Order: sequence, then structure tokens, then C-alpha cells
Amino acid sequence: MTTVRTLPLFTERLRELRTRRGRAPRMGQAGSRKGDAKLAWLLISPAILGFLVFAAYPTIRGIYLSFTDFRVFTPPTWIGFDNFVKLAGDQKFWTSLGVTVYFVVLTVIITMVVSVSTAVILHRVTSSTTLRSIVILPFLISNVVAAVVFSWMLDQQLGIVNIIIKALGGDAIGFLSQRAWVVPTLALITVWKTAGYTTILVFAGLQTIPPQIYEAGKLDGASEVQMFRRLTLPLLRPILAMVLVLTVIGAFQVFDIVAVTTKGGPANASMVLQMYIYDKAFGQFDFGYASAMSLVLFLMLIIISFAQMRLLRASESDQG
Repeated sequence: MTTVRTLPLFTERLRELRTRRGRAPRMGQAGSRKGDAKLAWLLISPAILGFLVFAAYPTIRGIYLSFTDFRVFTPPTWIGFDNFVKLAGDQKFWTSLGVTVYFVVLTVIITMVVSVSTAVILHRVTSSTTLRSIVILPFLISNVVAAVVFSWMLDQQLGIVNIIIKALGGDAIGFLSQRAWVVPTLALITVWKTAGYTTILVFAGLQTIPPQIYEAGKLDGASEVQMFRRLTLPLLRPILAMVLVLTVIGAFQVFDIVAVTTKGGPANASMVLQMYIYDKAFGQFDFGYASAMSLVLFLMLIIISFAQMRLLRASESDQG
């Protein structure tokens, strides 16, 4: 009887204690969250300020200038879509766009083949950290330095590459001075410069694949080539999609290697779009028209990147 009488009192007391305990942590959690939020905003404020000053404002300013006639020494004059109408009939723009697309296609195909092949070899054959460090070394070199060194090595008269070709009985090749060779040569220089970075990205993706999958493949009698096609590539889809997008964007933005080695020559054979934009802006001081071309390139990259992510189903993985 005593137990039955005290049970409602015990239950009521328990509810009261739970209510007090529940309220106190909530108040503490609210205060803690406010303090954490203030600290977080304080820590990221330099990055936000840098983004606003060096990215957001120039982007908005560039979009505005693309609708104006702006030549530095005079205030910008609003002309609407005149720059884009002029762009549609600019033959040099379309030529430079074609050169850029040719360069991008070569660079992306060669980079993906070299990166995936090298990463698979590093993953399946050797685990040497020294070899991995050597692979990524070219990426750490400045683009300008790499361009200067290759321009010396590929010189038609004094370059070591042509000296070796002559020693083997061949004729000297104008890698950077002949129309047929210049864009493939620039693409190979770019691949040499960037393939190490993309290789490490693919290698990191390979590390996430469980080794039991390859063991099961070996038990089923699959060869290395079959496991690469049926296991590695499907499981690497998200990483390959990311690498592909990064490679395409980087190839479209090529400038410094071209500016140092060929300056768009010979006869505009290597006049990529970034080089043409630079020439319009800083050579002819037509910043309004250059901004219009930059905006078109920006929109193209957004569309291409979105299409690649959708077509490759970058958010899906076959590891499920």
C-alpha cells in the first residue's frame, strides 16, 4: 500500500527533475551555439572579405562593364548588348575559340589517360611514397618557369630536343613555330605540368576502393585489364568526373604558357581565347569588349561543367 501511494509522488518528482535538467542544457546549448557562431564568423571573416574584394566585386564589375564601352581613359558608357552583337560577327573571336577547343580536347584526353594509367600503376604495382612525390613535382613548378624551360628545350635551332632528333638522322621540328605542331606541343606542356596533380587525385580515389573487390575479381579469374574496365572505372566515377571538370576548366583558362612561349603565334595559330581577351584589354584598352568575351567564357564553363556532372552522374557511386 505504501508503495502504491508513493508511486504518483515519485513519478511527479521524476518529471520535475527531467524538466529542470532539460531546460538547463537547452539554455547552455543556446549560449554555447551563439558563442560558437560568433567565433566562427570571426575566423572566416578574412576569407569572406577576400572573396568579396577579389572575387565577388570584380565579377559584378566585369558583368557591368561587358554592357559598356570602356577604354580606361574615359568613363564607361552604357551600350547594352552592342558588345555581344559585335562578338557574334568577330571572326577572330570564333577562330580563337576554335583554337581553344582544340587545345582543350587534346589536353583533357591526354591528361585523363596519363593520370588514370599512372595512378593505377602506383596503386596496383608499387606503394613507394618517393615515386608519388616525384609524380607531383611538376605541378609545384610555376607555369612561367615551365614555359621558359620548354621554349629553350624545343627551340628549332638550339633546343636539346631538336639536337637529339638531328643526331638520330631526322630534321629539326619547329614545335612552337609551325602551325601543325604548336597547339599539340602546348597541350603536351600543359599535360606535363598538371598530370601529376590529377594523378594524385585519382590515386586518392583508388585508395577508397576496398581491396576485397579485387580479391574477388582474381578468384573469378579476371585479368588486370578486365578488373580495370569492370571494377576500377565504375567505382571511380565520382572522382573521374571531378578530375574531368577541373581539367576542362583549367584548360579553358590557359594563358601564361601561351603568353611566354608563342604569344599567340605563328599567325594566330595558338591564339587561345584568354590570349585574345588579354590583347583586347591590355593591348587595345577595349575593356568593355574584353569583359563581354570573359562573360561569354564564364557562361560556357558553367554550362560545360554542369553538363559533365550530369552526364557522368558525378554524385553517384557504384560502391553501394
